[in-house]
Amino acid sequence: MSSSETTSAHPGAAQAGGKLPIGYQHRWFVMAVVIIADVMDLIDSTVAQLAGPSIRRDIGGSETTLQWILAAYTLTFAVGLITSARLGDIVGRRPMFIIGMAGFTLASLACGLAPTAGILIGCRVLQGLFGATMIPQGFALVKQSFPEDELQKAFIPFGPIMGLSAVLGPILGGFLIDADIAGTGWRAIFLINVPIGLVGTYIAWRRLPHMPTTPGTKLDPLGSVLIMVACAALIYPLVQGRELGWPAWLYGVVIAALVVFAIFVWNERRSAHPIIEPTLFSHRGFVAGLVFLGTFFISMVGLGLVMSLFMQLGLGYTAQHAAIAQTPYALGLSVGAALSGALLGPKLGRHVLHIGLGIAIVGLVWFGSVAGGLDHGASAWHLSGPFLIVGFGSGLIFAPLFDIVLADLGDNEVGSGSGLLNAVQQFAGALGVAVLGTIFFHWLPAHGYSIATRWVSWVTLGCYAVSFLAVFMLPMRARENAGH
Repeated sequence: MSSSETTSAHPGAAQAGGKLPIGYQHRWFVMAVVIIADVMDLIDSTVAQLAGPSIRRDIGGSETTLQWILAAYTLTFAVGLITSARLGDIVGRRPMFIIGMAGFTLASLACGLAPTAGILIGCRVLQGLFGATMIPQGFALVKQSFPEDELQKAFIPFGPIMGLSAVLGPILGGFLIDADIAGTGWRAIFLINVPIGLVGTYIAWRRLPHMPTTPGTKLDPLGSVLIMVACAALIYPLVQGRELGWPAWLYGVVIAALVVFAIFVWNERRSAHPIIEPTLFSHRGFVAGLVFLGTFFISMVGLGLVMSLFMQLGLGYTAQHAAIAQTPYALGLSVGAALSGALLGPKLGRHVLHIGLGIAIVGLVWFGSVAGGLDHGASAWHLSGPFLIVGFGSGLIFAPLFDIVLADLGDNEVGSGSGLLNAVQQFAGALGVAVLGTIFFHWLPAHGYSIATRWVSWVTLGCYAVSFLAVFMLPMRARENAGH
């Protein structure tokens, strides 16, 4: 069938000038492989919380091992996001996506076969880097495969699939750990990525269209190295400090990290091809959005680790029991996101963020009160109410958040701004694991799991209070014709 015949057969699919997008013929394969990539990333970044205690029992490691299993992934994912989108413009979206998915699959296999905790953490670093190589290319590939009038319709199944993955992923992970199929135990949560990743890589190789690169796009190697060094130098002392006894040199590393951050900012202002568009920081609403993302995701991800440790180590739950106990949280998250995205977000604008935070704070206070009074073997029903409320409030925030933060940016700034928001979200997650995990393990010996968990929940309230104040400086409404 000729191009003109294809266009006439799909009259609503034609772009300006009667031309179809480059990847139109394989558009649903493109959407399928992008969903596979996002589901693997979502499940891998959440299920690892459940696996920590099982991993430590099997191959050893200290308390900080539980933090590094999460932080190693989210930290390298965050750092990789900053440069990988730009590399996609230079090298091409298709090869970057294929390299990312194939590498993620091999890194998952390596995680599943890791003989020691140190090697596992190293493999998680590779997972994060390859995940960051893969994920940013997905939306661009979809956008270049679907016409404008089909794009919104194409994303309809995306939300329910990701929501279902958020609910079922941890339950599947808990089942795999406890089922101990062929003696794999916790390793199964990584090994299950291998057949899925192989199928995804094959589809990507066969069906992803060859997209043109962006002429004149260049990468700033110095800026990439500086931001990587600064992030790693900040996270390492926060995770290892308690175990090492906070020697003086660790404080020096923190100071050095701040200095490198300052050098990075200076370099970005001078660079002809900055990684981060400098004009972004002239928008008050965008800066407030970075503060909101930072404080909110520090709380959310860090508390998620503490909740999992509390249930498994404090209450004696198995991994599967802990996963099922968190189901109300995932359900609340999915319902809140669907309600906010379809109705409340467009109608209420930034006010929905205040509502979501207010509900999450109520649930968090409830959780802290309940957790402090639970003993070993307590029923998961005690936690179901707080989990549902916290999840619902958090879900109300997710759907409209990025589009509200990006509302004041110019068209030439949206791409860079969106990439930076994603990177800050991931880095804040790593920071939350480092900070709240360290606080939890600091209080644990003297006060036990219940009280340590309660106090960590009170600390997160302080972060939520900062997030609540930051909302007042955000744009009132989401960006028009947003596609996030």
